[in-house]
Amino acid sequence: MSQRYQVPIGVEIATAWAWRLIVIAAAGLGLLYLLQYFSEITVPITIGLLGTALTIGFVDWLERRGIPRLLATIVVAILMLVGLVGLVALVGQQLSTQFDELRSSVVAGIGELRDWARNGPLGLSDSDLNRYVTEVQDAISGTGREAVLDQATAVGISLAHFVTGFFIALFASVFFLWEGDRIWAWVVTLFPREARAKVNSSGNRAWESLTSFVRATVLVAFVDALGIALGAWLLGVPLTFAVGVIVFLGAFVPIIGAFASGMIAVLVALVAQGPWTALFMLLVVIGVQQLESHVLQPFLMGRLVAVHPLAIIAAIAAGITVSGVVGALVAVPLVACLNGVVRHLAEQAGNPLQEDGLPEDVPPDAELPAEQA
Repeated sequence: MSQRYQVPIGVEIATAWAWRLIVIAAAGLGLLYLLQYFSEITVPITIGLLGTALTIGFVDWLERRGIPRLLATIVVAILMLVGLVGLVALVGQQLSTQFDELRSSVVAGIGELRDWARNGPLGLSDSDLNRYVTEVQDAISGTGREAVLDQATAVGISLAHFVTGFFIALFASVFFLWEGDRIWAWVVTLFPREARAKVNSSGNRAWESLTSFVRATVLVAFVDALGIALGAWLLGVPLTFAVGVIVFLGAFVPIIGAFASGMIAVLVALVAQGPWTALFMLLVVIGVQQLESHVLQPFLMGRLVAVHPLAIIAAIAAGITVSGVVGALVAVPLVACLNGVVRHLAEQAGNPLQEDGLPEDVPPDAELPAEQA
């Protein structure tokens, strides 16, 4: 080939990188499509893995005390069910006992809002208010019987999917707790013989990262729920326990989950106690969020999981874009596992990474060679 038709080195390098990135992106999109297509199975199994990572330490502890592993698994599974049912029962009991009080507060709040609209800066007349109320009533009544039936059918289908997914997650957790080692050994045998050692060690490292993440998240969620629920109780906000449970569950989405669920406490305070109590409740939520962001997350997530907060936010945003709430719940554990695997493979290659991501033999202020830059 003549010199005038030779491909520039920059184009050659860019092309080599481009087709590899295209192949990686295509494989990723194909895997994502399969996971979404079988979401009725993959989502419950993923939640089962998270539950297993949380409780497997207790099963191992019981086994070390001489209890057969199957029996220890059954005991832990029963305790998990009792805990979930107990939480639901306590929340339902609090809702039933304080619902009338909350409804009265809502009615009073609507009356105050109507007086403010009439006598405040809006200066609406009674005829204007009646017209707006009539329009809202017409919009509600105009939905039609078919729309109501469609909504009821959709709710029924969603409830059936939830119940099915719950039992799949429960049975998956039981089998993971009981014979997870055998299941993983079978998965490893699906890979070529030469790659099994690395696959096995990488999977073990990913599992260590996942268990660390789940345990740290539970501790952070407990502190968030306790702080916001305590603040709501001191301010006299109703449904304190229910708010605490919602915050605890929401905190499993790091950084933004506790704040988003804490807004429910602010809304309840606004409805039940008025704007000033809601303002103080908002300050409590912000204070707890600052405690999580500047104390709990760096000391727990950063030390146990070693995932940067920016990576956590990006993972949550990507998870929400792909699969909504479920994607936000699964995204950060997935990033934690991938981070653990990458660090493990770097260690096996004899070039372990430091906390800043650089190999140990490269000082942070050193310039990389031209072929690595």
